[in-house]
Amino acid sequence: MTTHSPGCLLDDLGVIRFRGADTRQFLQGQLSNDIERLSPDALLRASVNTPQGRTLALMGLLADDTDVLALMPRDLIASISTLLKRYVLRSKVTLADDSAAFRIVGLRSTDAIAAGVQPGQLCRYGMQADQRRVLLQPLTTHDEVSFDMARDSWRALDIAAGIPYVAGSSSGEFVAQMLNLDCIDAISFNKGCYTGQEVIARAHFRGRVKRRMQRFVSEAPQTLVAGASGQLQDGRAFRVIDAVTRSDGRCEFLAVAPLPGAAPEATPQSTERLAAHSLPLPYPFPD
Repeated sequence: MTTHSPGCLLDDLGVIRFRGADTRQFLQGQLSNDIERLSPDALLRASVNTPQGRTLALMGLLADDTDVLALMPRDLIASISTLLKRYVLRSKVTLADDSAAFRIVGLRSTDAIAAGVQPGQLCRYGMQADQRRVLLQPLTTHDEVSFDMARDSWRALDIAAGIPYVAGSSSGEFVAQMLNLDCIDAISFNKGCYTGQEVIARAHFRGRVKRRMQRFVSEAPQTLVAGASGQLQDGRAFRVIDAVTRSDGRCEFLAVAPLPGAAPEATPQSTERLAAHSLPLPYPFPD
């Protein structure tokens, strides 16, 4: 039986479940945000980082009674689980891939009260101006469900909101501030130590970040994918974090690049430059 529902199926996302008496203390020492802010009705974004401050994964954390659920791309779950298990030691914490237990659905603000939405754990997805919701539906039935929103449409909203999709192509490539994690409330600068904290804090307190994720749209039809790199017309090199194709064939994308006004980077003369212009993000960069 197939039922119809509003929203977007986020089937590329999965869930790690953290369980045990020391779960929150353990996560507090591993992730970039303050776990004391965790709630059951809003995603708390936090990153897993290398000791050098480079972001390996961006999670959306959610309280589930005494457990903690972490939403993240499925292609990173195995590697991040293996990494975090190394640090459990004697802590009373277990973590497991619980993706098979849930259907993850993205909802626009009006969808959350629409007919046809099945019960589940509903939480806020974005920041203050972003009224989207995420619904975690327990998979208690094998009925098929069709949704009225395409995954690329949801991805376009993420790009407009300046929310990076950290998958295999960008995992471990950028310091947290280069992905604007400080702009989307994914870093706490007063919570104490965690892996990568020294480098991330130094970038925050001692120096301006010279390369950041920015939003662009190509001037002409173009196909870009996450992980692609190139050069803008003003000479700045870029690396794509996420991209979607508009109805007119032009590509809208998030890419890490030097901030405007930076000196052009040395590249081969044969490098073809991409004609694209900047689009605004809904948040400012820190001074």
